[in-house]
Amino acid sequence: MAASSRSLWAACAVVRPVNKISGLMSCFSSLSESTREVRLDLLDGEQEGIAVIAMNRPSRKNALGRVFGSQLSEAVDAIRFDRRIRVAVMRSEVQGVFCAGADLKERAEMNEVEVEQFVAAGRALSARLANLPQPLIAAIDGAAVGGGLEFAMCCDLLVAATTARIGLVETKLAIIPGGGGTQRLPRLVGMSKAKELIFTGRLVNGREAYDVGLVNSVVEQNESETAAFEQAIKLAEEILPQGPIAVRMAKVAINQGMQVDLASGLQFEERCYAQTIPTKDRVEGLRAFKEKRKPVYKAE
Repeated sequence: MAASSRSLWAACAVVRPVNKISGLMSCFSSLSESTREVRLDLLDGEQEGIAVIAMNRPSRKNALGRVFGSQLSEAVDAIRFDRRIRVAVMRSEVQGVFCAGADLKERAEMNEVEVEQFVAAGRALSARLANLPQPLIAAIDGAAVGGGLEFAMCCDLLVAATTARIGLVETKLAIIPGGGGTQRLPRLVGMSKAKELIFTGRLVNGREAYDVGLVNSVVEQNESETAAFEQAIKLAEEILPQGPIAVRMAKVAINQGMQVDLASGLQFEERCYAQTIPTKDRVEGLRAFKEKRKPVYKAE
């Protein structure tokens, strides 16, 4: 990575979870902090404003277990409440894998009630990922399978390496995607293709994922297996200098507008546009344009 990074976990320790729902987040939150399976870094220098969610659970291929879920939840909340963060990237530090989905060994030890609570907690975490105010980019350098792909689809933009293996394989285990896969995949690739991929449990590579519209871009994998991450950072760098409040409002307008009819969507756009009018950043943008210089936005 070109710029150095500093840990945010000291800050995470004082962050309180959003919507602390009894019975849902509790199965993530009351866990040991002896190891870090998910780390949140802030980049600095010219990349200041970019945050990186780094998943690192090599023993389980970044599978979603209790500790992993707890620490990912903390990272999400830290991003949400840190105004310094303008864009975030979600990546794996485990070669060959993005996220392998649910930890099936851990789940096999749960009773039916515990399974229901765990799945509900994962679903709530997915929703909070998707509803982060800042743009979130998934860097898929390896396998994104089952719940791993569901997490990736919660991101605003997806970048995949050619060697990535991507798919919703739950029907192979006699279940269905339970973290939003049956709803988010059709919205990305269309209903017919989503049915084909889910019914068959088929895995596709990065290029095939790009061809069906599942990812925004595909890059040739490199020797260090970090090509998607490096491309995601470049994309984050393009977003970084834009007006941060405007970017957040654009995300709200697009996300909300896509759930309703066009007339209602246009009303969402109007309300979001109105939020940008009284900002100091809007005035700075006009002044910078007049003075023929780069604007300096402060999210104000």
